Amino acid sequence: MAIIQVRVDDELKKEATEIYENLGLDLSTAVRMFLKRSIIEGGIPFATRYDEVTLKAIKATKEMQQISKENGNCNMTLDEINEEIRLGRLEREEKKKKQ
Repeated sequence: MAIIQVRVDDELKKEATEIYENLGLDLSTAVRMFLKRSIIEGGIPFATRYDEVTLKAIKATKEMQQISKENGNCNMTLDEINEEIRLGRLEREEKKKKQ
């Protein structure tokens, strides 16, 4: 069994680890999956260029992240987000009833 060491920015590792944990994977498993898929594809297993739609999506995501930080809700848990949605729906229903 071989060991691969890779140096990455702490924030990159943190964000990637969080994504993979949410998918039920650890970082090592995700890297092995990437390597195996690379073999199957015969190269990098995803497009390595941005099209116009992707660039717009990235820009929109960054804008939403900034707005979230400014509003102080960028670290909400999924449960907190779902509760906000539930409360918003209740508020909307109450407004409809009053009309």
